[in-house]
Amino acid sequence: MRFFIELAYNGKYFFGWQIQKKVSTVEEKLEYCLSKLLKTSINVVGAGRTDKGVHAKQMFAHFDYEEKIENNFIDRLNIFLPKSIKVFNIFPVKKNIHARFDAIKRTYKYYLTREKNPFKQDFSWYCFYPLNIQKMNIASKKIMEYKDFSSFCKRKRTNKNEKENNICQIYHAYWSEENNILCFTIEANRFLRSMVRAIIGKLIDVGRNKVSINEFTKIIELKNSNFCKLIVPACGLFLTQILYPEDIFL
Repeated sequence: MRFFIELAYNGKYFFGWQIQKKVSTVEEKLEYCLSKLLKTSINVVGAGRTDKGVHAKQMFAHFDYEEKIENNFIDRLNIFLPKSIKVFNIFPVKKNIHARFDAIKRTYKYYLTREKNPFKQDFSWYCFYPLNIQKMNIASKKIMEYKDFSSFCKRKRTNKNEKENNICQIYHAYWSEENNILCFTIEANRFLRSMVRAIIGKLIDVGRNKVSINEFTKIIELKNSNFCKLIVPACGLFLTQILYPEDIFL
């Protein structure tokens, strides 16, 4: 039986989602606790791979398990997991449904505060630059006109014969402001490595009048990540929603 698991986590305490040697990751903690409680080796596959320090208000993963999962299992799992991870739900899905490849939409939000606040520093970036929000929103709308985001991703080492897929469909991208806190919301079918933080970094340059809107669109068209060196801090970034087709559920 294949199960989906819905969870949230505070990314401050982890070197990202994906298991790595000698560091603490969300995937590693989840696999360890599931394996101990279910008394068998559990392999977890996440819906994505958040970077070091990035938070998730909603993340999904899948794992396979042959027996029934008891009603009180989620409570037991949450007691066993670190305080920085909470599991909301575990439910069966159809065979071969994949947490990553069957997701149809993902939403990220980035929080930026205009005033220094020691109680918000773990969940937002204090940005002291004066910003033109109107120009940043005009530039944000331009993003939706493009699909190749090679300019906004960290290059990964790939096989010479393997071509990178940097095509993404952006559905929404906009800034909102309330009580001196700016929030950038972006929705897409998929995201590239560090893409959201790279886009925000360049939008900040637009808001600071360091880059014009025309220059911003030119950077997208050049498909060259060398123009996007500023990646904003991870502390303000949240994966907030992942959507799946309704027919995956049993």
